[in-house]
Amino acid sequence: MKLTRHLTGVVIASTCLCAPALAQTKLTMWYHGAGNEVESRILNQIISDFNTSQSDWTVTIESFPEKSYNDSVAAAALAGNLPDILDVDGPVMPNWAWAGYLQPLPIDESEFADFLPGTKGVWDGKLYSVGLWDAAVALFARQSTLDGLGLRTPTLDKPWSREEFMAALDAAKASGKYEFALDLGMNDQAEWYSYAFSPFLQSFGGDIVDRSTYKTAEGALNGEAAQAFGKWWQSLFTGGYAPGTSEDPADQQTGFIGGKFAFQWNGNWRAVATMEAVDDVVFLPAPDFGAGNKIGAGSWQFGVSAKSKHPEGAAEFIKFAAQDKYLAAFSDGIGLIPPTPSAAQMTKNYKDGGPLAAFFDLSKAQALVRPVTPGYVVQAKVFTKALADIANGADVADTLDAAVDEIDADIESNGGYGHR
Repeated sequence: MKLTRHLTGVVIASTCLCAPALAQTKLTMWYHGAGNEVESRILNQIISDFNTSQSDWTVTIESFPEKSYNDSVAAAALAGNLPDILDVDGPVMPNWAWAGYLQPLPIDESEFADFLPGTKGVWDGKLYSVGLWDAAVALFARQSTLDGLGLRTPTLDKPWSREEFMAALDAAKASGKYEFALDLGMNDQAEWYSYAFSPFLQSFGGDIVDRSTYKTAEGALNGEAAQAFGKWWQSLFTGGYAPGTSEDPADQQTGFIGGKFAFQWNGNWRAVATMEAVDDVVFLPAPDFGAGNKIGAGSWQFGVSAKSKHPEGAAEFIKFAAQDKYLAAFSDGIGLIPPTPSAAQMTKNYKDGGPLAAFFDLSKAQALVRPVTPGYVVQAKVFTKALADIANGADVADTLDAAVDEIDADIESNGGYGHR
């Protein structure tokens, strides 16, 4: 007889004469969602399922507050203490890959052929990360508002034009029923600005940076299309259509629901709570300002750190977590978009005919990832400041030119960020 110690730490008698099983190799994982009880519960269940599904690997997780997560990763990279599996925000991934925090996923990209484009982190032609959900933005409205103002209900196939959108705002403003025609969430001067508002610029025909080379913002952020966008953007605030940067943060939570705004530009993460409070809410596609209607794409994803000694184990966990049943669980739990059509059919909100099915279609048809470059982390901050300044009355041309100069100086100081 010999004694066998189980994973629970309990010692029991065993009469087995076979060789003892090898211990599972430990994999460490960092996650940005500390404090998010629903996300953490689902992720911990996936980890538990993975650990008991096989005998080679065991994943342990450490969660960080989102606001300090990126700094924690940068500090750990400098000290050489990165975990095996990293959680990374989609648009930040190219910077982490370029900086040597991540390695390409040792997984054939065909494994994720059905995933929405925005859930796949590709840099320099290689897949580095995969997301278990995506996010989308839409124009929230009440059907009764559209009908009452005599407005056509836009569709994905026939969205509002710029003229129709402004006519809708004019009609709402003239009705006298609302404090503002439109809520944009201007108080949130973090990633929201580039995620939510750069698609407007792109629909005008501009961009944060020239994506043909990623070596300059000249012409993209200050060209004719960008100037037209900037003037339109400023008119939303000078014309009294939307509150500016001093907007109450609570407005994105309750403003539309309470009737303060006729329309709200918001994400699908607010859709469930809005549906519970507004029985005739509809989610409308982005207007087409001339170069097609666009919305942002790319949310948090999982990748393998460059320093991992067990990339094959980390990859096995990521593939395990990417099963449809877990994608559906995240969608049902936190309201975000499942990455695959088959997972969508397993959800209560995104299946065919579901109340949020429109968001899956919007993401598939309109989504454009933020600039895929290591320089994005700087470009996003420059873009945010420029839009806030323009909203507050700064000269459009001067502000955009200054933003281009700042972005180009950063690209040059970093040797072009590896773009050839």
